Amino acid sequence: MARRRMPQQVARMISPDGNVPQTIRGSAVNVIFGSGHLDRIGEITQSQGGTRVLLVTDPGIREAGHVQRAVRSLYRAGLPVRLFDEVGENPTTIHVGKGVIAAKPFAPDLIIGLGGGSSMDCAKGINFILSGGGKVADYWGTGKAKGPMLPLIAVPTTAGTGSDAQSYALITDPDTHQKMACGDKRALPRLAVLDPELTATQPPKVAAATGIDAVAHAVESSGTTKRNEVSRALSLDAWRILEPAFARVTRDPADTAAREQMLLGAHIAGAAIENSMLGAAHALANGLTAVCSVVHGVAVGMMLPHVIRFNAAGDAGNPYADLADAEALATRVEALLDAGSLPRRLPDAGAAESHVDEMAKIAVKQWTATFNPRPVDEAQLAAIYRMAL
Repeated sequence: MARRRMPQQVARMISPDGNVPQTIRGSAVNVIFGSGHLDRIGEITQSQGGTRVLLVTDPGIREAGHVQRAVRSLYRAGLPVRLFDEVGENPTTIHVGKGVIAAKPFAPDLIIGLGGGSSMDCAKGINFILSGGGKVADYWGTGKAKGPMLPLIAVPTTAGTGSDAQSYALITDPDTHQKMACGDKRALPRLAVLDPELTATQPPKVAAATGIDAVAHAVESSGTTKRNEVSRALSLDAWRILEPAFARVTRDPADTAAREQMLLGAHIAGAAIENSMLGAAHALANGLTAVCSVVHGVAVGMMLPHVIRFNAAGDAGNPYADLADAEALATRVEALLDAGSLPRRLPDAGAAESHVDEMAKIAVKQWTATFNPRPVDEAQLAAIYRMAL
């Protein structure tokens, strides 16, 4: 696939000046981009009016040393901090509830979500309840916030989820395995701090899984039923950055420029989702995660080429034409999976024919399936799973 020149509005983001927030065309979130900004998070927080900070993160981020750096910077700025570091992978209502219990007596006036998508989504979930009361299910859907919400600063440590550019939080019901998409424009981060240094501590497997998730965001958002002029431009920008950067960063994790581009591309892909939505690859991935405990990014990447081919075979033709010919696109995604040593077949991820029907029952209930460019039912989703056997 031919390389395309990086768009000018993206290139300008690579080396912004100091702590001055930058804007990305189509993204509703201001961005501070550059190495070392975690050590200035106290100063940045003050600039957003924060005086009492709830820091939401997970044990892995604490072990990597990022939490200590953030807390030191906040203390240097004279800001009291309450740390909640019990977020788990694929945050559930239990994680959110524990965070609310930890936060209420402290009464924060600003929240920082530091980590991958799980930490940022959990921070949003906590924000909904701290600000409006009730339970997570009360905010399932769109526009259900009950009033003003606390300002949120998102600090991603992985280049993948794009949660730092989105107003939605995905919170799982641990009993039903249903991922509840809770979204409201008031939940959108006020600021995203993109510090490429933070992605250097990712293990290669994590970098590959989160990176292919970002690639999938660029691809799926380009073809949904909700796509529009803004989202299509963002999807294309994200694809142009992520496609070459993913191959480079998997070859050489020390490639600083590639890590920068992955982090920026992931944010732009997240903004594309905010303007468009996702499709069947993410619905199918949720089924794989629920039944076989496959890591989200691995599951999405594995299903994406099959969904591309399925959608392009529909009556409407190739919904990904902005990016490439459908078969060329599917083949390129498969090459990226190989480059990241990621599985391409269900058995390689611990899934079998015996799991298909149960996974399809879960996948068809996922919100993202409703935005797929080719309508899907349970039988069709099961057929796509079988394509990956």
